[in-house]
Amino acid sequence: MNIFKKYGTLIALVFIYIGFSLFAPKTFPTSRNLINILLQISLLTIISQGATLIVIIKDFDLSIAAISSLGGVLAAGLMVNGVNIYIAILITLIIGVIMGIVNGLIVSKLNISSFIATLATSTIIGGITFWYTQGSTIFSGIPDSFLIFGQGKIWGIPIPTIFMFLILIITWFVLSYTELGRKFYAIGGGPEVARLSGINVDKTRVIAFAISGLFAAFTGILLASRLGSAHPTAGGGYLLKSYAAVFLGMTVFGEGKANAFGTFVGALIMGILANGLTILDVPYYFQDMLTGVIIIIALVAKGVKI
Repeated sequence: MNIFKKYGTLIALVFIYIGFSLFAPKTFPTSRNLINILLQISLLTIISQGATLIVIIKDFDLSIAAISSLGGVLAAGLMVNGVNIYIAILITLIIGVIMGIVNGLIVSKLNISSFIATLATSTIIGGITFWYTQGSTIFSGIPDSFLIFGQGKIWGIPIPTIFMFLILIITWFVLSYTELGRKFYAIGGGPEVARLSGINVDKTRVIAFAISGLFAAFTGILLASRLGSAHPTAGGGYLLKSYAAVFLGMTVFGEGKANAFGTFVGALIMGILANGLTILDVPYYFQDMLTGVIIIIALVAKGVKI
């Protein structure tokens, strides 16, 4: 009984995979499709790792989708205007960090709810993105060498998937074995207690938002590379899905708290559902409905409180 309570989400993942394998034995349980699923969730997992840090400290960052969209068009726009690929990527990542820092400072120094603060900055960033692109998609003039980041493979593994695992491992290591990770969880347990124990709560919160901005901007870069174009609203779909992955991941391992590998499993469950239901020709709106129901059931069953 304790096994089901602690590992129920993982067991459910296995049964979901087996179920789709039985209904679509020729297409679903293949190595090619597994690689495809990992590719499909790679960008979601990357941006969700940033959201994981924010949830750990009991905040929300609603600007990640907007930062992702801006990251894609900024990187693409710089390259189209002749800026070196790596310099364009570096500038974009720095901008993402700066936006995260601004979010963190507004939340910590002005004492504004992170939900309201990042909702406002998300709107501002969206406006900047449309101003920068004049509302149009950037698709011509993007260097072919940039496309390798989103479309290339190394030993048959898509590069975005490799980036996903690298960021996953780094985030897991930081949360599990570093002082910074312990500070994140301490703040989530109670900011006042963390402050009394000597932790600079404001600084640590700003760092969490900065990393969130970094991962969001990187997601936008990879998305532009994968699509070969950059649209001012390209990252919009990641906001709700990223937090869905985080919340679903809180039920993994019976921990009841956000964690790096739990978020990955949450994204994997969503990816398997989307992939399997698509193979079975189930309409996309039923996929969204089913995913939402599963998240609610998992959270209620595990008694997780957000």
